[in-house]
Amino acid sequence: MANNLLAGKRGIISGALDEQSIAWKVAERCVEEGAQIVLTNAPVAMRFGKINELAEKLNAEIIPADATSMEDLENLVTKSQEHLGGKLDFVLHSIGMSVNVRKGREYTDLKHDWMMKTFDVSAISFHKMMQVLWQKDAMNDWGSVLALTYIAAQRTFPDYSEMAESKALLESFARSFGYHFGTRNKVRVNTISQSPTMTTAGQGVKGFGEFFNYADKMSPLGNAPAESCADYCIQLFSDLSRYVTMQNLFHDGGFSNMGMNPALLEG
Repeated sequence: MANNLLAGKRGIISGALDEQSIAWKVAERCVEEGAQIVLTNAPVAMRFGKINELAEKLNAEIIPADATSMEDLENLVTKSQEHLGGKLDFVLHSIGMSVNVRKGREYTDLKHDWMMKTFDVSAISFHKMMQVLWQKDAMNDWGSVLALTYIAAQRTFPDYSEMAESKALLESFARSFGYHFGTRNKVRVNTISQSPTMTTAGQGVKGFGEFFNYADKMSPLGNAPAESCADYCIQLFSDLSRYVTMQNLFHDGGFSNMGMNPALLEG
């Protein structure tokens, strides 16, 4: 249900690959709530995904960008402001990739050059994105920057591999840059720690289906779906969360505070 929570606001949504992507749902909800958006993804991801369909549906511009490239990010931010007609009010970082996970490398036998690529794509890109936004003074006062993360930043999930360290670094960047952005022009920076979600990327992790079911049983409310995560993003982009910053916010049906759920012992 649309309430025009983002009426008159402008933003960038990264990472929409297909209908299963959380970023896809966020983009749809942003437009429903009255925002103007620019979509972006890496050129290689754009070839495999359906972002052109989403752009047509939402009447949104696509500006391709490799999030590890400062030049691409500078172009993205400059062109987005030109297209949208002013500074930005919100930005979503929904980017993550591990070659080690894709190739099935064990955590105790990782290729470290691949690990560095994982960190660059999945976490350092968040700092790069915020640094460009900062240096170009591209955010309106009281704007909101969000990144998607996962509880593996705090707890051990062996098959998540070095993506866990990536998410820990991502969350640290949110706190550190959140101080600077908040002090200068009241921009909030937060991360959302989402339940396991049936996205294209998520399903590529070994044993994901079994773990999805485990988390669903462990969580009193069950796993939070992508659509509900999009709603949470909208709230954090809106003026209803003006004083929330530098937080890692769990959106996981209660999983993060559970020790044991008897439901797991049944049957």
